[in-house]
Amino acid sequence: MRTLKSLVIGACAGMALALAALAPAAAAETESSMARGARLYDKWWAENKAAKPTGDHPAYPVKGGKYGGDASWRCKECHGWDYKGKDGAYAKGAHASGIKGIQGAAGKDPAAIAAVLRDKSHGYTETQLSAADASDLALFVSRGQGQLAKYLAADNKVKGDGARGEAYFNTLCAGCHGQDGKKVKDGPPLGSVADNGAEMMHKLLNGQPGEAMPALRALDHQTAADIAVHLVKLPAK
Repeated sequence: MRTLKSLVIGACAGMALALAALAPAAAAETESSMARGARLYDKWWAENKAAKPTGDHPAYPVKGGKYGGDASWRCKECHGWDYKGKDGAYAKGAHASGIKGIQGAAGKDPAAIAAVLRDKSHGYTETQLSAADASDLALFVSRGQGQLAKYLAADNKVKGDGARGEAYFNTLCAGCHGQDGKKVKDGPPLGSVADNGAEMMHKLLNGQPGEAMPALRALDHQTAADIAVHLVKLPAK
């Protein structure tokens, strides 16, 4: 028969093993920080409630361009939704700035990336991006870009299973957006903006800046791709 002492020791050992098993998962939870960093990449002042910038970003080369002013302060405006900058979808057209993407920074030390945000070229102040903001944004650039090209065709259309995506959309998204994608009245119907595959993937995985939209980053990325394929089939008007 086991003694009380042995039972207590055994219970403590079991609890220690259980906590040890949980610790790596808890320590590794960076998905929420990367998702927030991606929303800052999208439109940082909408996400962190900082003052909206005025005038062109000092490094924005297209003076007087269609996407100057506050738009030029969005990371995505120069580096692209596909993170390829001048080598991707923004190689030509009104968004073209000639600036390289962020793919080359993937895997680099997030602290070094955060420091770049403060350099002379980027020039983001702590009033615009706090230390926590810069950390989240840098973590996204370093570890959160993922293999987006895997889910995009050459024409920027998403590759996936629209029927599977419909089931996910109707259970995860339709509560806010409606099954027709037209329920949110302060924005355009989802079907009218769904043709930009890289943007749809970015927002599905990370959410909308300053909104309660859930980020699907913790799910298999193919799920987001499948939903994006379904969105194209929704009414545009």
